[in-house]
Amino acid sequence: MPYFTRQVAPDGGLILTALIGVSAARRQALLTANQPVPNAVNVSALVDTGASCTCIDPSVLNQLGLTPTGSIQINTPSTGAQPASANQYDVSLVILTAANLAPLIHATMPVVETELVSMQGFHVLLGRDVLRGCLLVYDGQNGLFSLAY
Repeated sequence: MPYFTRQVAPDGGLILTALIGVSAARRQALLTANQPVPNAVNVSALVDTGASCTCIDPSVLNQLGLTPTGSIQINTPSTGAQPASANQYDVSLVILTAANLAPLIHATMPVVETELVSMQGFHVLLGRDVLRGCLLVYDGQNGLFSLAY
């Protein structure tokens, strides 16, 4: 099982570098139609064990020219007991690792559009939908975290 270890951010966050692109099906449809495939967007992703699904800021989704595949009801700390409707999109997700290690790849996965505060330094919340296929170790005493997949 490949794994990598990173430093915890000064604020305690677990930040990864990821590429967000069009889904495998969208890529194939664009290629078949001889249309350009948008370049994947390089983003910072915050590992969020409290998020059931991966969330992406609309600025990233807009760069890929995507349209929603549907909508879902979500609960967040700001919505309280009343769920809010959020657009859902299919994207590809690649978590970049060390140069000698294969990246963690999801060729197609549903994500939720969520306004994130990019001033906090991330555009993606990496949720338990991705983490359920991983082993996450948080070493707070040494300021490190490891992700195996």
